[in-house]
Amino acid sequence: MLLDSYAIIDTAIESAIGLQYKSKKKGLACQNGCCHCCKTHKDIPVYPHELVGIYYYVTEKIKMPVRETLKWQLQFSKKSEACPFLISSSCVIHIVRPAACRQFNVFGTPCAEGEDPFFTRREDVLTPNVNHTNQAFHAVLDFYGIKDEKEKRKFIKSNKIHSQVKNLRELKWSQLINAMNEYDLKSASL
Repeated sequence: MLLDSYAIIDTAIESAIGLQYKSKKKGLACQNGCCHCCKTHKDIPVYPHELVGIYYYVTEKIKMPVRETLKWQLQFSKKSEACPFLISSSCVIHIVRPAACRQFNVFGTPCAEGEDPFFTRREDVLTPNVNHTNQAFHAVLDFYGIKDEKEKRKFIKSNKIHSQVKNLRELKWSQLINAMNEYDLKSASL
């Protein structure tokens, strides 16, 4: 369900990047190791279905030594200027990063240190296609207990999905740290 949603978004982003290049002749400025937005953005929208994916991935897939570094960063995330999942200029949850992170793409020149291009050069920031985003949300509505197709369309059209959003930077990650520790203890006893 979550990966299906992300596949819809990723396909739409890939297409949008191609169209941007053809129409404005600007390539994607974001590259592997670029992490300016992970440091400058104070508001990173994340939905409950995405948090479940993050919890699973972090708890069961992230290995040592990154695991211990991540626990420390999660514990002190309120004191950090960067996203807690940014380690050594790399997103450790890249495969399950939230839709907001997937959709934030900058064209042209790479961001300057501390720059938020959404405010400094909005024309270089990709505007996500609302229809594709809604299709992606539609794919996860079973998670929220909405199974009827008519109700799903109504829920999406009314934007009620957005009432579920949290700010990743403001979350308390102690439950995730506990889940990681419990998983580690269980794995060690096997």
